[in-house]
This record gives sequence, structure tokens and C-alpha cells, in this order.
Amino acid sequence: MTPALPRHVPIAASFRGGHPENIHYGSFAVVNAAGELLARTGDVDTPVFTRSALKPFQAMPLIARAAERLRLDDADIALLCASHNGEPMHTERAAALLARIGADESALACGVHEPYVFRFNGLTPPAGARYGALHHNCSGKHSGMLLLADALGAPLQGYLATDHPVQREIAHCVSHFSGVPEHALVRGIDGCSAPNIALPLRSLAHAFARLTPDTPDSRYGTAPQRIARAMSRHPDLVSGRGRNDLHLMQAGRGDWVSKVGADGVQALASFSRGIAIAAKCSDGQLAPLMVALVAALEQLGWLEDTDREALARLLPPPLKNAAGVEVGDMRAVLELKPGTCS
Repeated sequence: MTPALPRHVPIAASFRGGHPENIHYGSFAVVNAAGELLARTGDVDTPVFTRSALKPFQAMPLIARAAERLRLDDADIALLCASHNGEPMHTERAAALLARIGADESALACGVHEPYVFRFNGLTPPAGARYGALHHNCSGKHSGMLLLADALGAPLQGYLATDHPVQREIAHCVSHFSGVPEHALVRGIDGCSAPNIALPLRSLAHAFARLTPDTPDSRYGTAPQRIARAMSRHPDLVSGRGRNDLHLMQAGRGDWVSKVGADGVQALASFSRGIAIAAKCSDGQLAPLMVALVAALEQLGWLEDTDREALARLLPPPLKNAAGVEVGDMRAVLELKPGTCS
């Protein structure tokens, strides 16, 4: 039986000659730390895979349990939550984290891919360059899982199995912050081979909003604040040159914590407001997601002129043809409505 498909709505469109050409569908949820749905568009109730937006909660059990013993600083914590570029600042820190438990790159089960720094900055990789698991954008997350295994006294081998103590701890954490009962969590496997969880956007936004209060969490103490502040202070480690999370957190000037997820997922929370946004672009494309997100921030009244200038780099340039003639553009078409609307 095919699961119910999300009931997404148009959030962005490309226009040619002023007429819509390609329509991008998606959904947005805006939720406060108390779990109240403040605004929405599209489907906020059907689970969507969180992908790398889940990383703060995958790191949470480690931070709550062993951050002090392992002497993890803010930069370390930011890398644990990263979808990084594979730049030296990322790979070297991941290697140093593994060394704290006597492990090395060979323990990582994330696989290998070309560093993102090339793809997101229009660069050509050096001829003959070779890469390892440390260059994988999720090597920080996987290093954290291995550190958690060590802290739990569990084997490092098999740390990605759903019944491994590491993954059971992460499932407990996701359930706690999202409010979704653990037995109801929808599970799959991420691109890095780690278990991933699908959540309703309202639940993902609620989880991110719960990163913002100054008061300790009943189960994880000050870990939520430590993680969110570390990410906000070190956006270059969370992402890297040319990446949307870097630009978003820089635009927030210390008030925003942001985490992208593959295939069109984005979560962003404001410390001062205690409010978070979770969004999904149904076709998985980043450009329309960013166009719609900036429009959502405008509609929520979060942007000032300096923010708009900083966020302009997230928006795609006008569409030009092979002769260099400007023929169209991409625009947001979403309209946030009060959360009580059906």
C-alpha cells in the first residue's frame, strides 16, 4: 500500500516573459517552543525525511552525556552537526575528534564523495586528487556517533545498525524533541548510510524551536543550547564557503541557527523569538527552497535591510539565454497563513 503523499502547494515559480513556466511545490511550518503552530502553508502533518536537518538531534545524546569528559568546544560541536564542504578545517577537526577515542578515518562508515567545496563554489577539483571518508560532508556526524558509542561502552563496529545503542539513543532524542512517539517514527536510510527519520514539518519545527530557550531541558540539560549556539557561532564549520547555512546564520547575526537537509529540507530557528521554521521543497531543489524561505522570513517580519543584503546571495540570478539575454527569473509564490487554517 502506497503511503499518503504530502499535499504540497506552490511555493516558488520560474517566470519567462512574465508568465509562469516551472512551478515548485512544498510546505512550510512555523512553530514556537511550546509546540503551537503559528503559521503554515501546504502540508505540515505528513512526515517528510529530515535528512541532515536532523543532525543537531543526532549529536544531542553525545553532548548531554560526554561533552565535558571529551572536552568538546563549540567548534567541535558545530562540526558534529555539519554537512560540511570537506575543507581542511573540516577534515582536520573530524580526524582530531576520532583520535580522542583512539579511532581514525577507517572507522567511518559514511562512504566517500568529492568534497562539496568544489560543487558549491564552481571550482574544478585538482587533477588526480584523492579523497577519503573524512571529506564526506557527514564525517562530523559519524565521528560523533562513534564518540557516543565509546561513551556508551558499545562497540564502534556496526554503529549504524538501527538496534545499535547509538541509534536507539538518537531515536529517543528525536522523539523527545519532536513530540512524535518513538513507535510512530518513520525510518529510512540516509545518503551516508545512517538511519534517518521522517517527521511532520510541524514536529521538525517544534524540535528546532526547543533549541532556543535558555532554560535547561528536562532530559538533555543544557545540551540544546550548547548545540544551537555552537552552530550559530561557527557556521563555517556547519557548512563552508558558498553554502546556504553559512549565509543564513551570518544574516541572522547570532540570532539564527540553521540546518539544511538534502533534497529540499531546511530548518531555521530564532533565539530571540523562540520560533522555528521547517520547510520542504517537494522536488528537492535548493534554489526554489531558498527563494521561498527568504519570502517566508519577509512575511514573518524577521528581515531588515542588512539581512536582505546578506540573503541576496542565496537567490538565483535572472535566467539568461545563450546570447546573454535576460529572459526570466524565479519568484516566491507562497503565502503563509495562520496556523489554525486547514
